[in-house]
Amino acid sequence: MDLKLKSKIALITGASKGIGAGIAHTLASEGVKLYLTARNKKQLESLKVELQNKYSVEIQIIPLNLTESDSQGILYEKCKNINILINNAGDIPSGSLFDIDEESWRKGWELKVFGYINLCRGFYPIIKKNGGGVIINNIGNGGEIYDPLYIAGATGNSSLMSFTKALGSNSLEDNIRVIGVNPGPVETERIYKILKNRSLKLFGDENHVQELLKRYPLGRPAHVREISDLIAFLISEKSGYTSGTVFTVDGGISSRSSII
Repeated sequence: MDLKLKSKIALITGASKGIGAGIAHTLASEGVKLYLTARNKKQLESLKVELQNKYSVEIQIIPLNLTESDSQGILYEKCKNINILINNAGDIPSGSLFDIDEESWRKGWELKVFGYINLCRGFYPIIKKNGGGVIINNIGNGGEIYDPLYIAGATGNSSLMSFTKALGSNSLEDNIRVIGVNPGPVETERIYKILKNRSLKLFGDENHVQELLKRYPLGRPAHVREISDLIAFLISEKSGYTSGTVFTVDGGISSRSSII
């Protein structure tokens, strides 16, 4: 399916690995010009070479730590021509209220929660000036499950869901669509780190990851492409009336409930 994205220009944060790199692959395959930012310069350089060799698209990398005070200003200056912003950077730590101290909680929120909010604030007028476009906030289904062992993430993701809906509720007046995506477990390095921590918490060691995987729908996490393909569709005009909503991709995990 041709999504007619060849004229689009996108910035992807947290693009060096995992879902961010997967989104970069999918958009590059659709001919989107990309700005990629993350902290790891070496990984960004490797990804750029891979994408250019495979898809012959224009790629610019911007190695940055988005928690540093001048980083967002650098992005606004270098990415003046974008019409797509994909907020993807951030990793809120897992654990209970008593596992996550205030410093760790604030650090996780600084990059993901406030990072998303601040980049939306900065890029919204830029995208508007460029004729409109799309903002995608890649959030996570933790905002729908309220897991006490992921309490900082559950709280932060819930906040970003509300933020996305509020911002996107009237953004079409500026020809901008604001959409959230809530992946559940995805086949990345991060999910195995989370599963090891969960195994340690539940069983006292890290050796029960495969047992925990069997509890997922289809006995596996989502493939990265199952997330990135949705994002590509949501960016396209085939989803042109979509704004102020959040799409959950977790195999039904967040819809499970029990009266017991």
